[in-house]
Amino acid sequence: MSDVAIRVEHLYKQYRLGQVSTGTLSHDLNRWWHQIRGKEDPYEKVTVLNERTEKGSNDYVWAIQDINFEIKKGEAVGIIGRNGAGKSTLLKILSKVTGPSKGKIKINGRIASLLEVGTGFHPELTGRENIFLNGAILGMSKHEIKSKFDEIVAFSGVEKYIDTPVKRYSSGMYVRLAFAVAAHLEPEILIVDEVLAVGDAEFQKKCLGKMQDVSKNDGRTILFVSHNMAAVSALCKKGILLRQGALQSFGNMDVVVNEYQKIDFVNKLTNDIKLKTVEGSAYISKAWITTNSQDSQLIDISFAIYIHFNVCCNEDDQLLNLSFTLISASGQTVFNSLSSSFISKKGTTTLTCNIPDNLLNNGLYSVTIVLAKDRSIPLQTIHEVLVFEVMDKRENESWFGDISHHLIRPKLVWSEPTMI
Repeated sequence: MSDVAIRVEHLYKQYRLGQVSTGTLSHDLNRWWHQIRGKEDPYEKVTVLNERTEKGSNDYVWAIQDINFEIKKGEAVGIIGRNGAGKSTLLKILSKVTGPSKGKIKINGRIASLLEVGTGFHPELTGRENIFLNGAILGMSKHEIKSKFDEIVAFSGVEKYIDTPVKRYSSGMYVRLAFAVAAHLEPEILIVDEVLAVGDAEFQKKCLGKMQDVSKNDGRTILFVSHNMAAVSALCKKGILLRQGALQSFGNMDVVVNEYQKIDFVNKLTNDIKLKTVEGSAYISKAWITTNSQDSQLIDISFAIYIHFNVCCNEDDQLLNLSFTLISASGQTVFNSLSSSFISKKGTTTLTCNIPDNLLNNGLYSVTIVLAKDRSIPLQTIHEVLVFEVMDKRENESWFGDISHHLIRPKLVWSEPTMI
């Protein structure tokens, strides 16, 4: 295990709903009676999956169940999943804030955790005193902490308040100092939950840069939980996807992110839709996609994409515009396209937009359309009217480098090389 930082084997965590403790005295006695007879825990057999949107049929739930993975030293691993998927529970078990119901965890190295605002800080102590307290908890000597003190304070940006009790800090100041301490006191393993979202944009960028630095240059292991897919993809090469407390995917970060984003879109994939008739002078009656690719829902990046719209007009001589916005699965706007103005005639008019080949990157995309009158009066807006996936099916293209989380990857025309 010399090169392994964390190894998790068959990890489970069970909670009892509506209770502070794991159960009642009668339940504990029942468990003990089954245990001395060599029988299975009676409450594990009736435990349900952790689905936060559904009401359970019994009092017990698996927060996480049968999780197995291995993280090597120096790896930055992103942990993603919906709310209630078990991300924070997993981090609390790894940080030894709580214990597992069963399973094994092997950790090789000192851990520093930032799980929520103020983790490990005493509110009555000043920022200066909390730095020394956290360093002592991590097993560092006073001399080691002093050597890093000025660097920690400078990074946090709270030098003016360093001798003020932290209970008077704002949540942003709290996180600034807590992250600075966790990142600079040289733990072998750094665990960071969603708390960085409390900080401002400048500090988030600063933190990501610091985590990249300690992972690549210092060889420290990082576990990073975030709902910001761009930040996770930028920092981490490996990813863990949790769903309903179970490990759904573990591997390349971009593959894991794509799988996570598919969860919401998998039932929405559509390349042809007829829309309901609506009242008004004009409305969109149909939208569909055509392509030379065999599958118009999973489209090869090397094929052009044609998006068609039928507009039904009930009046003549209207000045109409149709626009659509292409949105990535992560919610980022790729571009907006506006049709040229056209004068309506009673009946159905078809408009077609061509997205060139080799423009969009791998990923899932949705189309939102807006029909407007006189360039300013919206008549109809439909979100996610079409959903499709683009994929580069060519093989042996890994030499392109790390382009997987960019929105577009156009095939540009280069001039012939010339000698100077």
